[in-house]
Amino acid sequence: MVLLKGFVKPEDQIGMVCMCQQLGKGPGGFYRPSFKNGAKPNLWMMSLGKERDPTLRSYGPTRPFDGAQAPTIPDAFKMIAQTANSTASEFPQINPDICIVNYYTNSGKLGLHQDKDESESSLTKGLPFISISIGDTAEFLFGDTRDQDQATKINLESVTFSYSVENQDSLFHGVSHVKTNTAPSWLKEETGMRPGRINLTFRQY
Repeated sequence: MVLLKGFVKPEDQIGMVCMCQQLGKGPGGFYRPSFKNGAKPNLWMMSLGKERDPTLRSYGPTRPFDGAQAPTIPDAFKMIAQTANSTASEFPQINPDICIVNYYTNSGKLGLHQDKDESESSLTKGLPFISISIGDTAEFLFGDTRDQDQATKINLESVTFSYSVENQDSLFHGVSHVKTNTAPSWLKEETGMRPGRINLTFRQY
């Protein structure tokens, strides 16, 4: 995994938050997902480009519970992600056609998990995921197992890029908690963003 701290300009951070707020209120916007056992994670999500079904762990044009189509990934989002991808020369380039947007409130968290829902071709090539964090700082966990006590812990501030090559031996990763009142004051003033953290993960199916 590679971290690029402070990569996104403040004006671009503001633009991304405002666009997520706009898209999140429309068709295909933010909702609280549920797993097969009925449990709900402590976050809200929205899929751009392709709709992700967390229950079936698959992608499609619409989401099953309301038939809403996934909004298009804004060109400005793609440009920022691909510029960061070019900066991290260790990884192959991707043309993102999926962006998963998660909004974590101050009580938000996500257990350790692996991401293996992309196409066999994408996984075989070891194409990276590009993750952007905006807002309050979160403690990010990653490791070789699902054991949280054995996981490495790092703070993802606003804004941090992380790249992790996802394949059949992909890392377990998650968010243990969000640290309150850690977002930049100018970000809150310009966007009216509620306490919490927005994470955008770009993928190529």
